Formats: sequence, C-alpha cells, structure tokens
Amino acid sequence: MKLNPMDTVHEIAIYFHRFHNLDLFQQGFYQIKVSMKWEDSVCTNLGTPARVVQYEAHDLSYDNICGTWKIDDTDNSFLTQPFWIKYARQDVFLTIMISFDLSLHKCEVPPTSAVILKFELMQSPVKENRVELLAYLNAISVAVHEFRIPPKALLGLHAYCPIHFDVFHAVLVEASVHVSLSNAGSSSRIPKGSSPLEGTADENIDRSKQALGSLDFGGKNKIMLVKSLIVARDTLLEGLQRISKSIDQVIDLTDFISKMNDMRISDSIMNADPSRYIEVGEHNNLHNDFEKDDVLNALNLLGTQLLYLWSTFLQFHRKNKTKILDFLREVWAKDRRAEWSIWMVYSKVEMPHHYISSGNHDSSHHVVDKRVTSFWKLADEPIQQAATRAELHRRGIAQMRINTQSIQDMYIFGDPLRMPIIFVERVINSPRRTLSENSYFRHLDLLDSSGLIIGLSTEALKKIHRVNTRKRIRVLKIVVFVHGFQGHHLDLRLVRNQWLLIDPMAEVLMSEANEDKTSGNFREMGLRLAQEVISFLKKKAAKLSKSNSVRDIKLSFVGHSIGNVIIRSALAESIMEPFRRYLYTYVSISGPQLGYLYSSNSLFNSGMWFMKKFKGTQCIHQLTFTDEPNLKNSFFYRLCEQKTLEHFKHIILISSPQDGYVPYHSARIELSRAASMDHSKKGRIFLEMLNNCLDQIRAPTSDHRVFMRCDVNFDTSAYGKNLNTFIGRTAHIEFLETDIFARFIMWSFPELFR
Repeated sequence: MKLNPMDTVHEIAIYFHRFHNLDLFQQGFYQIKVSMKWEDSVCTNLGTPARVVQYEAHDLSYDNICGTWKIDDTDNSFLTQPFWIKYARQDVFLTIMISFDLSLHKCEVPPTSAVILKFELMQSPVKENRVELLAYLNAISVAVHEFRIPPKALLGLHAYCPIHFDVFHAVLVEASVHVSLSNAGSSSRIPKGSSPLEGTADENIDRSKQALGSLDFGGKNKIMLVKSLIVARDTLLEGLQRISKSIDQVIDLTDFISKMNDMRISDSIMNADPSRYIEVGEHNNLHNDFEKDDVLNALNLLGTQLLYLWSTFLQFHRKNKTKILDFLREVWAKDRRAEWSIWMVYSKVEMPHHYISSGNHDSSHHVVDKRVTSFWKLADEPIQQAATRAELHRRGIAQMRINTQSIQDMYIFGDPLRMPIIFVERVINSPRRTLSENSYFRHLDLLDSSGLIIGLSTEALKKIHRVNTRKRIRVLKIVVFVHGFQGHHLDLRLVRNQWLLIDPMAEVLMSEANEDKTSGNFREMGLRLAQEVISFLKKKAAKLSKSNSVRDIKLSFVGHSIGNVIIRSALAESIMEPFRRYLYTYVSISGPQLGYLYSSNSLFNSGMWFMKKFKGTQCIHQLTFTDEPNLKNSFFYRLCEQKTLEHFKHIILISSPQDGYVPYHSARIELSRAASMDHSKKGRIFLEMLNNCLDQIRAPTSDHRVFMRCDVNFDTSAYGKNLNTFIGRTAHIEFLETDIFARFIMWSFPELFR
C-alpha cells in the first residue's frame, strides 16, 4: 500500500478517569460508549479505534466492575467495561485511555470541518440472580452527550471534558481529550535511542519518494500542510511544557528543542503564500522558489517530530494522569466564565438610597430622593425592557461566528439561540443612611461548632478541644433546598447536582418538612423548616466531629417560589438565632420576597382570589396581605422587619420577566413602577418593606457581601402558544426543569458556592 504524505491523520485520545453517579434513577450495569466522526462529511468512514491502554488493572471479582472493554467494528465505537451502579454519589474508577485515528483521506471533508465526539450511556438492568457478566451485550443507549472539536483545536488540544448526559441521567464522567496531528508519511514508531530528526527522517524521505511515484501533489496544498504541521508541533510542545510546569513534574525536552531549532526548512516554504499558486489543469504546480524534495523533507521531519512529542506525552500522561487531570479541570473551571459570556451580560449598579414616599400623607415625606426619580425614568416598563434587551442580545448571537480553540459542549453550542440569556447585575453597597443603626451589628467570633450545636458543658467542650487538636480541621458545609407551593422535596435536584459538582464535600438537605403542607401558615412552615435544619445540622456536626475538628460552618439556602418565604420565616424563628452567624450563600429562585402587593398578572390574581375564597389557603392570604386588616400587622410586613437577610455573605436573586407567577419587582427586591406612583398608605407600606430588606443587605458584615440580581430570559420559541405560557407558569416551572441557567451562573461565580 502506498503511503501518501499529504494524508493527515488526527489521533484523538480520550482518557476516562471515573464515573460518578449524581442522580441515576435506576440501578443496573452501565457503560460508556464513544465514537467520532467528521461534522461536515458525507463519508461513512468514522474515527477508528487505534489503541487502548488500561492504566490500572481491575480485579474482576470487584463488586462494581465486570467484563472487559469492547471495540464494535460495526460503527467503530469503543465501550468501557460494564460497572454496577447501586447508590447515589457512587464512584467507579475506569482509568482507561482509548485513541482514535481520524483521517481526511477518501472523505469529502472541508478543511475547516470539526470533529463530533459522541458519548452514550449504555444500561442493562440488574437481575435478581446477579449473573450479569455478559449483561452489556444487551445494553441499550439511554442518554447521549456530544462534544465538538473545532478545526483550530484539531491542531493540538489537552482539555478536561466533563460528561453529564441529561437531566434524567445526572452523572459526571470525568474525562480528558488529547489531540495530535500527524501525516501518513511519518513512521509509525521511532526506534529506541534514535533522534527525532535523524535516521528515521531520511528513511521516511526515501519511502515517501517511492510512494509518490509519478503523483504530483499541488504546491498550494503542500505549503498549507507544512504550515499546519508546524502549528501542531508547536502547540503540542507548548502544551507539554505548560502541563509539566503546572504539575511540577520536570520533563527534559532540551535536546529535542535544540535539534528542532536546527531543522532546515527552507525560508521560502515558511514564508510562502499559498494564494500565489494557481490551478493548472487538475493539479497545482510548485513555484520554482524551492524544490519538491524540500517540501517532502519538511513534511517527514515534522511528522517525525510530532510522533516523538505525542509518544512522549502519552508516557508522561500515564505516569502523572491524576495530576494532569486535576490541572486540566482547574483550567476548565477558570475558562467557563469567558466561554459562557456569550449568553451572559454583566453590569454593576449602586445600591439605591433609601426610598422615600412622594405622597402628601406626612410633611416629612414631601421630598423625593433624586435617585428614585431617575430610577422611574429608567424603568418605566421593566418587564418589557428586560424582554427587549434579551431579544436584541439573541439577534447579536445569531450573527456571531463562534470560533474557539476549546472543546465545545453541543448541549450548549448545538443551538446557541435556544440558550437562556442571563443579565447579571452586581449591586454595589453604598453607605447606610444613618450610622446609629450600626449598633445592630457587631463582629461575632465563631465558637467551636460542636459545642455550640450540641450544647455541651464547658468541661466537655475543653475535652473535645483537646481531642480535636489531633484531628483534621474541616469546614462543615450544609446546603438546604426548599421547594415551593405544592412542591416536592426533589424539585430543586438539578440545582443541587450543579452545586455538588462545584463542591462535592457539601452536605445537602432536600427539605421534606413542608411537603404536602404548603397551604398553611408561613410561620408554622418556617418553624418546621427551622427544626428540620437544626436536627440535620446537629447530626452532621456530631458525625464529622468524630474524625475531624469542625473549624467553621457554612449554612446555605436555595429556595424556589414561596420556598424562599418559608426560608426567611425559618430564619426569623428564635431557635435559629444561634445559627444565623453561619449563614453563607442564599439563592432565591423566583421568590416573592415582597409578596403580591403589586401583582399585574390579572389571570394569576384571579386564581389566587379563588383559592382564598373557596380553598381557604392561609398562605395565599399572607402573600396578598389580606391576613390582617392593618397592613402593618400583616405577616409580610412583619417578616421584612425581621433580620433574615443581613447575615448572609452572598445573596443571589434569580428572576425572569417571563415568569407571571411571581411579580418581577418582588423577585428582585426592587421598586415597582406601580408602587412608585401609589401615594396611598399602601404605597408607603410597600416602600417601608423594600427599605427594610435593602437595609439588611446593605448592613455591614465581617466580610464583603456579594449581592447579585440574575435576570434569566428563556427561549420562548420552544414553549409554543398555550395557557401555561400565557399566564407565565411555563417560565416559573422552567427553573425546575432545566439546569442550564444554574450552570451558567454557578460556574461563572464558583467561589460563591464553595
């Protein structure tokens, strides 16, 4: 078979580290199947598995793994070993690398084509007799996740590649992808002890001349290939040096670099302009500036160099696989904010001064703050304004050419216009209007958490402290998720999964205290939640203190809809007072923080009236301020007087202008236009509530508080026209049925969730 030096081959290696079960609904044997193809090719010739390296041998008697990996010749795919998944947050370490060869030869592939990596989750159910060593033979594909390697990345890539599949099969497959380019004219292996530039290079030139025969390859294509190989070589070398330096594992490439610099590639090739070569008949002719042998020499020398560097990397990776994966994971996490900025718009605003009523009820309220006046002018129709901004941004994305050198998640990049647009507004605190109120706050030193929570005596505390000096010091991180009206404790599971990906050490409580009890009094619901949280916290602290010294506690809350009212009601309870100093991050997802005093959704208001009139739903009376004749005695007014927000280090309010179930201003804790124009007692009551909430957020703490509003605009074209869309229910529920908004926000600001 004749070798064509013009035939470039991409070797794409995929290293599978571990399979982590976040939230699979069914036990069984699972496998990962991987295949690849050219994105723009009509050719059926797919990527071909070339080599498999099992980094660590698995004991087949081990309970979780059975059978061996497999290559399927029918579709050129690779399947990992079958492994048994029995419970949540289970880890299975695969530690295997599969390399694919992908060639342009004989395929009608444009030179700017990308490669699509396809990962499939294969499942076989577990049978009672457990005779399942061959279960994978009957496995079926239950989920697919695809990635795209752009043309630039095909010249050289080392990237972390987390595979999550879909919301019904929430797992994390930790993998990394490594890409190298070579040409078929280079040798398949370098003899031991030989130089990457000597010996084999001359042999390759002779063999290539024999292979060429009377073929005349176009000068334009040859020059482009030489330049591509140079870029690939430099990229591979730079990546190897960067990784070795970052993981502090020295790799000596001095000899290679010195000989690489002495490589004689004619300047006329390096500086040649491919556009100078025009087509003559069916072929392009080389210009007389250089000889044909010079190009062949360059092709083969570059091919040999690439092979040497690639082999060096594979050996280096095998010895340092864990450190390399950790480094690539850190790079991936840092790059998320930059990559996802396509769908995120950032801004900073100053915390508004105290809102003052413009009514004539009291002489002290005759003066209107100038900031409030300007605010009315800027936000006459905030909901429509937010929708317009999102639409303009989507039009900009439609005209954007997304060209990157990073691997692309096709769940996001497959249809960029379907992704939600998120406006992130960082609110900067300004000084409080009076200094006297600072007396409400003082620095509270953290006591030993074990003693504080369990309530031990002084002598017992001293004994625990002596024991703890010999233990590891740990921070107990607890995240509490609270569902909304008539919700389920697993409603926020998608947000929970993202949080656990960012912080695997977090302890998670999916609150069940108010499941099937969300029609009653918010005070009762808050008390039940407070008791549930304290019980959970004590149990986790006692367990952790047996082997670790608990240095600190970080208590975070995530609520959806009225779950946020339940959270604040719980924090207002006296039994939560000792734990407020540990409050860390609060994420409010479409929460009616200011109630429904000014709700503009007439259809939704009619539904709430019906529930109050015929269902006697007490929490609806409280939400709409009809629980007390005097508004100042209403539940919500009293709640806003309680210091339920001031101890959080980070506060994130997530809202959507498309959500008709929760007033837009209420979810964002900001002034509504209707309230600003209302000069009645009702308007003054609303402003007092708003000021009380903002004062808590503005209040000084021991650390700098982060306060953000995140405005999520979903792609409404996928909703269709129906009643749910019309009344705004679809967007309200979308927060529970998709995790992409949470992924964008949380991975853009991971420090707020650790």
